[in-house]
Amino acid sequence: MTLTKRVFLFLFFLSLSVSIHGQELVNKRSSFYGFTGVSGANLRQFNEMLSERGLSPLRNRYRTYGLGYQARINDFFVGFELSQHQSRASDFDDFEIRFRASRALINVGYSLTEEGKFQLIHYMSLGVGYLNFEMLPAKSTQNLEFFLLDPREGFILRENDIQKGTLYFGDFLTEIGFQLSYDFDLPGRKEALELLAKVGYSFSPFEGKWEMNGMAFGNTQSGAFLRIGAGISLPDRNFFYKDASVGISMYRGFHFNKPDVLNSELEENGYTPFEGTPANIGVRVLGETDGFLYGVDVFNSALKGKASNTQDQSLNSLRIYGNAGIKFFQLKNFAIGAMGGIGYGNIRYTLSQNDKPDFPELFEQRYFDGYLKNSGIMAKPELLFEYGIPMTSRNLFDIVVSASAGYELALGNYRLGELSMAKYLSGPMLGLTVGVRP
Repeated sequence: MTLTKRVFLFLFFLSLSVSIHGQELVNKRSSFYGFTGVSGANLRQFNEMLSERGLSPLRNRYRTYGLGYQARINDFFVGFELSQHQSRASDFDDFEIRFRASRALINVGYSLTEEGKFQLIHYMSLGVGYLNFEMLPAKSTQNLEFFLLDPREGFILRENDIQKGTLYFGDFLTEIGFQLSYDFDLPGRKEALELLAKVGYSFSPFEGKWEMNGMAFGNTQSGAFLRIGAGISLPDRNFFYKDASVGISMYRGFHFNKPDVLNSELEENGYTPFEGTPANIGVRVLGETDGFLYGVDVFNSALKGKASNTQDQSLNSLRIYGNAGIKFFQLKNFAIGAMGGIGYGNIRYTLSQNDKPDFPELFEQRYFDGYLKNSGIMAKPELLFEYGIPMTSRNLFDIVVSASAGYELALGNYRLGELSMAKYLSGPMLGLTVGVRP
């Protein structure tokens, strides 16, 4: 599913809510939150292969971390969630076997309670995902030169490889469940503290969509789950304030740095260097109260290319920022503000063999791919220019377009082996967003 299709799907659900409730007294509510939880995934085929060799099965529990946004118009809900699902490592000789998955889901639902502090919602989710299954050494090499001389440490299998770019997200995923939440008033603030819990079941509706190298991994995207979370909510009783809102936007960023230091090392070792600057696509949640701005940015910056005739490579960096700032100029629907953000960033380099055998031969040979990673703290000041376009005569929500200019600063060395990548991660950036704000 392309970025354009995802945007139109999101706007379609919002316009649906307008048509359903256009003639009623309108109650509005918006919120954003973080959550964590647990689920289970029994990789039956892989465990059977292990059992035939007298080995213990993989641990089937995985943990979930994510961010979500929700907007309510009367009893109809629409929202968006971005989540990471990380399994526990299973040990095999000097290797660790694990998987991780990412999901981007649009939620639609209906409230079973009247507008108030307590919310009970029945919902379903539609979206796309990514899967990484790997068998790599518990202790990888810390020397880049040795790594490039022989990068074959284990194997990595990826479906819809977002380490090549966010637009590689794919394959249909669904969830269905219930959400309970309660708002606690914050003294002196229009926002409320929201605590929530979610129970339900996630699954991949189409058979064989998550098969890699002759092995089915669909269960990594399925299973009953329990999640808890907390966030910021703007209840209906506070929406009469014109400047109290929480919106969500698709984010397209532009970086101007090239990985020159890494490219030099690649060329010295006979690999093809990366070309161009990284593509950057993500999500921005931005709230405002009395000119005070707050929110979260999540985006994925990626480069990909051929390393040799038989190998591919990718250089990827995930950034998650918590932002705060002020809106210091407002003229009708146009506004200017400034924000500062601090958060998490990582750098990940993958060198993978193009052709790998199917299981069980892959498990027996196992030496094909290599992976280096590091992480640390990032900071980002920026200037924001925003324009809101009211939708419908009752102004149920705005379409918001914005542009931002800022500077990212890596507060650490971000080493790949002994090579510092801080200069590559630091530098000016531009951002363009389009989204909705109730």
